[in-house]
Amino acid sequence: MKKIQLILFLLSINSFVGLAQSKKTPNPPAPGFDLAGSDARAVQIADEVMAAMGGRTAWDGTQLIAWNFDSVRKIIWDKWSGDVRVDNLHDDQTVLLNINNDMGRVYRHGEEVLIADSVTKYVKQGKRNWINDSFWLLMPFRLKDAGVTLKYLGAEATQMGKPADVLQVSFKNGSLMPGARYKIWVDKKSHLVSQWAHFQKPTDQQPAFILPWDDYQQYSNILLSSNRGDHDITDIMIFTGLPGEVFSDFTRIDISRYPATK
Repeated sequence: MKKIQLILFLLSINSFVGLAQSKKTPNPPAPGFDLAGSDARAVQIADEVMAAMGGRTAWDGTQLIAWNFDSVRKIIWDKWSGDVRVDNLHDDQTVLLNINNDMGRVYRHGEEVLIADSVTKYVKQGKRNWINDSFWLLMPFRLKDAGVTLKYLGAEATQMGKPADVLQVSFKNGSLMPGARYKIWVDKKSHLVSQWAHFQKPTDQQPAFILPWDDYQQYSNILLSSNRGDHDITDIMIFTGLPGEVFSDFTRIDISRYPATK
């Protein structure tokens, strides 16, 4: 009888520990996140950022995101399927691809590109565009992505004089952005990213730029920021559904006629 009671007691302890751990990790890292190389304080701040942006559940439940990057490209991304549409805004080039399998189709100069090497070239270009443009919009949600290492650099005011905690975000070889390094300022009160800097090489001492990260607005269940100084992010929309031809037809559709989630 005592043996049975002991087993039940141990099972209850394990259940309690498991529940406590699940409550402590509402924002689990992506497979491949460099947890061992990251500072515990930096990881904690990244989790606070996720919570301030709407939370992991809201982010995971966000399916379709559309935005214009710097008046150069329009991106429509289905997070759940990996389908992406990249429309150049200064010419007729459109790339339809899936970022999970790197398969895609290309339209430019009035016709679909059919030469295999050219398709591969422009699909790779389209994926690079998506990597860049999505990071400029969605970086706060991606602080624990595969290949990321987080370091806590201490407290430092932004250029606007706001108190902030500063993180270094670096990417390991083999990640989507190998060698990239960023410095981000997280507001001490709101726990939102308020400023960022980009270093072109891991060894650079001076950043290529320091830009604001502000003008937050609510889109569906998450917050998104559009102000990057001289680089505009406009026409941000979130949808729960769009016609399939958005990712299969080169004809450019005015998606603003479909109801975006508020």
